[in-house]
Amino acid sequence: MKLYTYFRSSAAFRVRIALNLKGIAAEHVPCQLVRNQQHSDEYLAVNPQGLVPVLEDDGDVLTQSLAIIEYLDETHPHPALLPGHPGDRARVRGLAQLVACDIHPINNLRVLRYLSRTLGQEQKTIDAWCVHWIAEGFTALEALLAGDDRTGRFCHGDEPGLADICLVPQIFNAGRYAMDMTRWPTIKRIFDACMALDAFEQARPERQPDAE
Repeated sequence: MKLYTYFRSSAAFRVRIALNLKGIAAEHVPCQLVRNQQHSDEYLAVNPQGLVPVLEDDGDVLTQSLAIIEYLDETHPHPALLPGHPGDRARVRGLAQLVACDIHPINNLRVLRYLSRTLGQEQKTIDAWCVHWIAEGFTALEALLAGDDRTGRFCHGDEPGLADICLVPQIFNAGRYAMDMTRWPTIKRIFDACMALDAFEQARPERQPDAE
């Protein structure tokens, strides 16, 4: 199994956590986004979208972090990252997608580069953009978590799952803007519970071989 990754990518961070929770070893192949390696002919032959992560496994080439994580959950079902009841699975997917589909995409590197290089926005304006969308998303997520008795030690119950895997990298991203996480106490509590686990701790960006 081979994982194309970048140490600072939130999406790759998610897959690293999932692999760790499952106890799956994968060869890590770094793709340095800030050096534009994702635009090389060699990498585009792997993923024409020019994004990380990509997982290669037994001849399959898989893209998009949530699809990769659900593949891992189906092929290595223990421990499960999604609950058994359909309604609970939908809840967990909804929480995960709030982060992965609504917060993260408009704050990632290619969007920020477009704001800066193409639209000519100043760094303080770009930082304000990021903080605004993260805060808006976290405020909604906090209400969903705090207002549901299915929230336990983690986003859903007392074992980490797909929603937690998506949440943790986004909080690391918020830390780059020194956002005060005490504004969202349930999210902060769940983050602390996650980071007490080795699977999350070992996946953090600064622990990766390609960290700079």
